[in-house]
Amino acid sequence: MTTVLQLLVNCLQIGAVYILFSVGLTLVFGVMRIVNFAHGQFFTISALIVAEAVPRLAGLGVPPVASYLLSAVMGIAVSLVLGFIVYTWGLRYFQRDMVGSFILTVGLALVIDGVLLQMVGGTARPVPEIFGGAISFFGVRLAVQGIVVIVAAIVVTLALYWSMTRTRLGKALRAVAADHEAAMLQGIPHNRLVLIGFLIATGLAAVAGALIAPMTAVSTTIGADYLVKGFIAVIIGGLGSTIGAIVGALFIASIEAVGGYYFDASSSTLAMFVLVIVVLLFMPKGVLRRG
Repeated sequence: MTTVLQLLVNCLQIGAVYILFSVGLTLVFGVMRIVNFAHGQFFTISALIVAEAVPRLAGLGVPPVASYLLSAVMGIAVSLVLGFIVYTWGLRYFQRDMVGSFILTVGLALVIDGVLLQMVGGTARPVPEIFGGAISFFGVRLAVQGIVVIVAAIVVTLALYWSMTRTRLGKALRAVAADHEAAMLQGIPHNRLVLIGFLIATGLAAVAGALIAPMTAVSTTIGADYLVKGFIAVIIGGLGSTIGAIVGALFIASIEAVGGYYFDASSSTLAMFVLVIVVLLFMPKGVLRRG
């Protein structure tokens, strides 16, 4: 029982970041009908800024928690500014153009990766411990940092779900995702809403990057791994389905947690791709988008 509980806790800790990342991917697809291959770069930029800024602020005498929060705000802000530039000068011309957006976003990802590599180098950067200590219950040990990540991800996800289901903005975004032409005929400002949706998705990726930074060594390529797993999650859940992205992210986290405990990382990765193949064969639109 202790092992099962520990694996469940590990799954929640891993899945918390995957959920934020995957929901952003599927939100972009829902409102723009494109697959954003530069999504991982917003994640990377936020994580890198946290990794760079936390030690510098700590060296100036700023307390660890305050330095982390300030760094996270800076990382998210820079990612949002970059997201605004990417949309305004590029992606807004390729809405519902899968081929054009694929070429553009892949090119953007390569350019951003090259710029980051030139600016900060390829060395992985560990972030000093922010929230130290651990809590034990029923024989299960969970680091306080992991609890912070889980709680933050739950709060952000619930806030997004509430805003998408209870606010006028959320309902308008859902209307645009369902039928953008009908939404425009009803007077919904399509272009402005698409920009807002894209910035929300960018912000989710940036928050995920800021959350994961203290728990891993951050490099300029960290976003690529999360991008692959994020795509696997949304394929399993169904592109355009927010709940599907959450389910898919938890599937991936479960495979990683269980596979990493009983087997190894390569076996877990192989299992993920096998699962994607099975889903595409029998449910091409994902487990929650069968129609």
